Amino acid sequence: MRDPLTSRLAGFGTTIFARMSALAAETGAINLGQGFPDTDGPPEVLDAAVNAIRSGQNQYPPGLGIADLRHAVAEHQLRFHGLEFDPDTEVLITAGATEALAGALLGTLETGDEVIVFEPMFDSYAACIALAGASVVPVTLQPTPDGYRYDPAQLRAAVGPRTRTILLNTPHNPTGKVFTAEEMDDIADVARTHDLMVITDEVYEHLLFDGRRHVPMASLPGMAERTLTISSGGKTFHTTGWKVGWMCGPAPIVRAAMSAKQFLTYVNGAPFQPAMAVGLRLGDEYFTSLAAGLQHTRDLLADGLRTAGFVVYPSEATYFTTVDITPLRADGDGMAFCEELPHRCGVVAVPNQVFYVDPARGRHLVRFACCKRPEVITKAMERLAVLAA
Repeated sequence: MRDPLTSRLAGFGTTIFARMSALAAETGAINLGQGFPDTDGPPEVLDAAVNAIRSGQNQYPPGLGIADLRHAVAEHQLRFHGLEFDPDTEVLITAGATEALAGALLGTLETGDEVIVFEPMFDSYAACIALAGASVVPVTLQPTPDGYRYDPAQLRAAVGPRTRTILLNTPHNPTGKVFTAEEMDDIADVARTHDLMVITDEVYEHLLFDGRRHVPMASLPGMAERTLTISSGGKTFHTTGWKVGWMCGPAPIVRAAMSAKQFLTYVNGAPFQPAMAVGLRLGDEYFTSLAAGLQHTRDLLADGLRTAGFVVYPSEATYFTTVDITPLRADGDGMAFCEELPHRCGVVAVPNQVFYVDPARGRHLVRFACCKRPEVITKAMERLAVLAA
């Protein structure tokens, strides 16, 4: 029989998160690889889900998502970012940001199109672009002592006659980078000049550190009409298993994404949708305290990684900090390092090479997550301290 795996997905294999989380379970290691918290979300949100289940909200919701959540998303975008969306035509509820991205890419790309993506990139991006018959054109974020930076000339050189879209993730996973206002203006200028659509993944929009500000692409001049904004509640409300996300944008782009999304899950998470609406309407103090608590564990993680001997790159946002392993492993083999680390130290991390089109560019880099309780981070850092010896 012919190999059942389509050529479009050849080479992708099993996601690194499944592999490393299985290794954590097998060895009993502390899992700082996959980005999920080890605490539950706000009681108001959890109670709303329980109440929805008990009140019978357990059947298919509307294809666009329940009206209350669509309104809550629109309210959130106006409240935090000054962006106005019609909840009936410009907001779509999805099975997490991953499905939103899949629907957006499958619904708007043609075979042979090219998508500019900043790498390292979340692993589903390249897979969804491949499923659409399109190809990735990477612009590489280079680690520096002051954080990750890209070359504006490389961005402009990446644009060609087949370029259709820029896919932008800010705050950025896995680097922890927040694209600055100047960088956002630069990317917007490229999109306007070449008449490109921009799809933005903004799931970490509330998890910024040290007073940084998230600048939504849709808020910039001339960008609202060409930008599809994607986010979700999993990271913000510690409900990653609920898989409730959304997209906001011009009605024609949302309709195009919906044309594909409806054949993926169609709908999902009926009792979780009203609960997510409750979360989006929580007071400002929830969002500020969430970021402050995560900043504390980020600092614990960074201090411990430096003590262990890694070169630590600044994390400006998200759950993640990246390190250079070469001071501890001269060959810079991040994959081998991460496969050995659970057995050696009882800690799991993720090799960044899987986030690059050319794995060699990230071979020496490894990602650790700080979205655990302080005592768990402290214990993990105590285990890693043996590396310094």
